[in-house]
Amino acid sequence: VAPTTPVCEVPSSAMTGTVVELSCKETEGSPPSEYQWYKNGVALLEKTGAGSARAANITYTMNKKSGTLLFNTVTKNDTGEYFCEAFNGIGLSQKCSVKRMQV
Repeated sequence: VAPTTPVCEVPSSAMTGTVVELSCKETEGSPPSEYQWYKNGVALLEKTGAGSARAANITYTMNKKSGTLLFNTVTKNDTGEYFCEAFNGIGLSQKCSVKRMQV
């Protein structure tokens, strides 16, 4: 079964230095969907190893299975427009509407 449009939870504002979690979920897809987050239209990278993540200055953890995007300490650089995409290899991937987070 192809995924339905996911529901995205993106806080509209966040305080610098706080922990912020964005979530994305859809329940119709079978097999279960995987999720990809985008910021300002660019796909966010999954953190693979400490070295590469530090080099890229990645301040978040993205879980493709659960659809969460977790910022341990948000910075002003994390301000932007976020949306996520659900896909399971069946039918078209589905995106939620873009939401802006202001840090």
